Amino acid sequence: MAEIENQNHSHSLSPVVIGALVVAILAALGGLVWSYTLSGRLATQEQTAKSLGDENTQLKGELRETNARLKVASETLGESVGMTQRQMEAKAQAILTQEASDTSKLATAQQKNEKQIGAVSSEVSSVKTDVGGVKTDVAKTQSDLQGAISQMQSMQGDLGIHSGLIARNHDELEILKHKGDRNYYEFTLAKGQKKPVSTVTLELKKADPKKSKFTLDVYADDKKIEKKDKNLNEPVQFYTGKDRLLYELVVNSVDSKKGITGYISTPKNAPVPATIP
Repeated sequence: MAEIENQNHSHSLSPVVIGALVVAILAALGGLVWSYTLSGRLATQEQTAKSLGDENTQLKGELRETNARLKVASETLGESVGMTQRQMEAKAQAILTQEASDTSKLATAQQKNEKQIGAVSSEVSSVKTDVGGVKTDVAKTQSDLQGAISQMQSMQGDLGIHSGLIARNHDELEILKHKGDRNYYEFTLAKGQKKPVSTVTLELKKADPKKSKFTLDVYADDKKIEKKDKNLNEPVQFYTGKDRLLYELVVNSVDSKKGITGYISTPKNAPVPATIP
């Protein structure tokens, strides 16, 4: 009976024991889980702390490097500012020196200009005096020209036509050229020579210095005009051209060896040769 009671008692306690065991097991499992979780968190925290330490160390290094660069930059900036200041002072001194030089040059130039102005004023006064003298000379020249013109003769030509003024030499011919009433062409013609003068051609046939006479042929408009035994300073006249313009030939000197020297005068509207001999 007693053995049967003990077995019954043993069977009646089993659920409690089992429950206790279950609780113990669960508690153990929970402890294990909590321990594992805590261990993981601690590892993570340690890793984070280590990373933060490494970053802090890196930051400290970078800070030291930055401080060193700032120090170098500050020193360099100070040197640059010092150099800039020196350069500005040197530039200012150069400007002052240039201004002093320019002032000196300006003063010298003003003195030179004043001297030149004085010289020019003196020259102007001299020129005014010379102009007055030139005016006097011009007036005298005009008077002499009028006197020379009045002494020239107007003669009747070999065609019976009253000519203009006759030049008896080169000087008088220059006066007539200056007067500008006609065109004048000078020539020297040897015996037997055929030479173009103005728009005609002349050929000397004979020169007699003893009698102051000459004979020549004039070729004009494809015709030959003979002028025989003409006198010194005599107007030798002939017509030429489609408008029948009156030309005059005057011989001023006759020489048996050198030939004759003189000029041809033509109206202002007469044709002009391509080349003037």
